[in-house]
Amino acid sequence: MHDKPVALVTGSARGIGRGIAIRLAREGFTVAINGVTVDPGDTTQGAYEVKTSIELAGGQADVFPADISSVEQRQAMIDAIEKRWGRIDLLVNNAGVAPKVRLDILESTEDSFERVININLQGPYFLTQLVANKMIAWKQVGKIPNPRILFVTSISAYTSSPSRGEYCVSKAGLSMVAKLFAHRLGEYGIPVLEVCPGIIKTRMTAGVTDKYDKLIAEGLLIDKRWGQPEDVAGVVSAFARGNLDYSTGERIEVGGGFGVRRL
Repeated sequence: MHDKPVALVTGSARGIGRGIAIRLAREGFTVAINGVTVDPGDTTQGAYEVKTSIELAGGQADVFPADISSVEQRQAMIDAIEKRWGRIDLLVNNAGVAPKVRLDILESTEDSFERVININLQGPYFLTQLVANKMIAWKQVGKIPNPRILFVTSISAYTSSPSRGEYCVSKAGLSMVAKLFAHRLGEYGIPVLEVCPGIIKTRMTAGVTDKYDKLIAEGLLIDKRWGQPEDVAGVVSAFARGNLDYSTGERIEVGGGFGVRRL
């Protein structure tokens, strides 16, 4: 039996997920790194760069490739992690995609809607179902003492953006998924938290840098800067340590004060 807690961070080959994975490794977690396309020969970027960074800092990690929108790949990933370490103490549902092309809601396509919903909403819903049932069983036999589940959603869960409606809908749905699992898993003592990143400097936002630079300069945020993956990782770290267990089912925005109504 692996004696360190294990964290599975989906979509951790880059961006916010990378920041979370590295922070959790620093906190003493063994990290299951997940990405869709991985290259074991490339340690300069992607999943194996994250693995190398963690190991060079004295941590432990391994890569588990899977597309979370696939039933078979989700199951294979969880089976592989269980075979490797025998436990998952923390599930971080971070993987997500934006529409390939931003289209006005009056012009958007069903293909784009289906792709975004499958990856951002349906995948994490059923991955959490799978892992939650494992966690219940593991906790009951004493394999893991304090399982926890976290959902990384977005300020887009409650902010209209008609040029990427499918993304907003997927994150709004995922916000409810977090509440549903918090409710259902309460009897088993498994806390669930939702973290909502705001404008974070990642590859996903690279194409709209000028837009957000202008909005931030004009006062959109109280803290007038871009967020960094490390800002999100700090909240995840606090939850992983058990500091936020009594806030199960709650939403924490990491957005520089975006959500504060101001006059």
